[in-house]
Amino acid sequence: MKVLVVGSGGREHALVWKLAQSPMLSRLYCAPGNAGTAEQAENVPINVDDIASLLVFAREYAIDFTVVGPELPLALGIVDRFRQGGLAVFGPTQQAASLESSKVFAKAIMAKYGIPTAPFRTFSDPQQAETYIDQHKIPLVVKADGLAAGKGAIVCKTRESAHDAIDQMMRAKVFGDAGTQVVIEEFLQGEEVSFFALTDGTSLVPLPACQDHKAIYDGDEGPNTGGMGACSPVPAVDAALSERIMGSIMRPVVHAMAAEGRPYQGVLYAGLMLVNRQPYVIEFNARFGDPEAQVLMMRLDSDLLPLLLATTDGTLERQTCRWLDDAAVCIVMASRGYPEAYERGKLIAGIDQVTQGPGVAVFHAGTAHRDGRLVTGGGRVLGVTARAPDLRQALDHAYQTVHRISWDGVHYRTDIGRKALQLS
Repeated sequence: MKVLVVGSGGREHALVWKLAQSPMLSRLYCAPGNAGTAEQAENVPINVDDIASLLVFAREYAIDFTVVGPELPLALGIVDRFRQGGLAVFGPTQQAASLESSKVFAKAIMAKYGIPTAPFRTFSDPQQAETYIDQHKIPLVVKADGLAAGKGAIVCKTRESAHDAIDQMMRAKVFGDAGTQVVIEEFLQGEEVSFFALTDGTSLVPLPACQDHKAIYDGDEGPNTGGMGACSPVPAVDAALSERIMGSIMRPVVHAMAAEGRPYQGVLYAGLMLVNRQPYVIEFNARFGDPEAQVLMMRLDSDLLPLLLATTDGTLERQTCRWLDDAAVCIVMASRGYPEAYERGKLIAGIDQVTQGPGVAVFHAGTAHRDGRLVTGGGRVLGVTARAPDLRQALDHAYQTVHRISWDGVHYRTDIGRKALQLS
């Protein structure tokens, strides 16, 4: 089977890495890919938002199945275009992907169908939003309606910062049209968890819970990023809580989307806050998380390809999904300045000295080759991922590997997995 993976980040490298192990695979492509995906797939120089060119490539190269990694092409309707062209593709349609591409839509669905989430209001007028802020207790969370690369949600601990968030999103348009509308919601205090399920629109298969670390600095300080690290499993999410999440959130929202005429297929990602062991939805995403995909792929003991295929043809209930009992952790190594302005083209040293195998993998994100040498090409550069019988050992292996890799201005958090370790 010929498979095309769309995307260029660490998530896509992890998917390529796992798909390359499938006995069903004959050829593997990645568009546009990175220096890491080139080791297991043939990179194709087509950007993720160039849907027309991706469709032409898939037809010309007789691609049997396309796996869409990032949210942007999903929001642009890549699944609709490919299906209209008679091509099999993994991911939700443009209307179904609105669960991620519009926080206003997602909140409306949750309110209509009784899915637990923080109390909220939506605004399209900045003055009305600011009046609401002045009348409600702090902290509040201000969220841009549209896609903002994981940076469109701002926790505001003062009214001044909330007003500034409105000004930046709605007037200065720092996130472009994504800030035309905003959601303002109550701040929930608790433990944040990433929960995933595969679905064919009817059946759902839960994946192990993960814990993401979004803030740039240790102690969850500083601005949010796309994710600075992840670990799995999460001690707080036992079998009973996992089933509660499935029963109160994951199944209801898939059924809700079907009832709304927007059947959802693919992977559904719920960003949750656990408040006294009660799960509340912070946000829905329409794709695998990054860096959560890295730890999930390291723990997955089943062939990934038939699982993804089953979401497209309604046969998911026939599939078995096996997971290793091991813990896995991903440490993101980023460029100095990220998530703001950062430099590119820094020479990456030491990666060729790292022994990679079943227990350790270095997933590339913002990397490129220049004059035959590996250099930085993005904000998040590498995701060093390790698997071991317990979280402590996985963390030790991951950080030992991180310490062997360097470039001018490298930055990473030193406390990934610490909260989970304290509870394990």
